[in-house]
Amino acid sequence: MIHGTLETIDGRPALRFERTLAYPVERVWRAVSVPAELERWFPAAADWTPAAGETFEAAGATGEVTEADPPHRLAWTFAGQLYSFDLAAHEDGCRLVFTHVIDDRDLAAQTATGWETYFSRLEPHLAGEYLSEEVAHETWEEIHERYVERFGVDPGPGRRFAAQLRARP
Repeated sequence: MIHGTLETIDGRPALRFERTLAYPVERVWRAVSVPAELERWFPAAADWTPAAGETFEAAGATGEVTEADPPHRLAWTFAGQLYSFDLAAHEDGCRLVFTHVIDDRDLAAQTATGWETYFSRLEPHLAGEYLSEEVAHETWEEIHERYVERFGVDPGPGRRFAAQLRARP
């Protein structure tokens, strides 16, 4: 289930994830913009409206919404990195494109693996089900190794991260 690609945007590495979902754009918009829905599948729920220019705090860092065009585009900066959701009607559902412009290409496989596991929680959420973060991360190491191979990056940072996670009580 490898869906992320590594691209370059304005000279910076960027991860791009594209999903076709069997839900209308408006439903997916709620899942990506409403804090109570985000906390069910996303790594950190932002307490936002969201509206362009709005600042928010999440996971100990500050972000700012840079674009909000409901129900089609939501973009923000967080901890100095750029993120966006783009939604468009597609057949009987929605095409979701998520982009994360990262600072360090060496962390691309680790970061992509994290996003892959979080996105694995989105469809169950849309279906009214819940997939825990723990269950979603069970295949983290396997997914990471596939991204390492696909992106041609050093596996060390992600392997160290996985070892730290395993060492936690």
